[in-house]
Amino acid sequence: QVQLVESGGGLVQAGGSLRLSCAVSGRSRLTMEWFRQAPGKEREFVAAISGSGDRTIYEDFVKGRFTISRDNAKNTVLLQMNGLKSEDTAVYYCAGHRAVFLTSSATVMDYWGQGTQVTVSS
Repeated sequence: QVQLVESGGGLVQAGGSLRLSCAVSGRSRLTMEWFRQAPGKEREFVAAISGSGDRTIYEDFVKGRFTISRDNAKNTVLLQMNGLKSEDTAVYYCAGHRAVFLTSSATVMDYWGQGTQVTVSS
């Protein structure tokens, strides 16, 4: 059984940084992605990374501020978030799928974590 467990969320001031972690168990080298959902809004794509870690894609609103990476030895995916803004406040979800392509579509995901709250105060 595949499980994804996020950690690292919290409260931070605007301009600050957080690092989210997603621990994966039950399967290795999944294509991994981060999504987020703010109150009253639809879930939106943030970033994705290939199983080997050699390819990444980002949504435009996080380019230059967020970095997705992975440590396959630990089966962990990270999202380093710098320059946080109040509009980044959301529940952040780790997700994974078995296909090799990177996608911004949440419907493709096979597995989801429970989410971790990120709150940015202005």
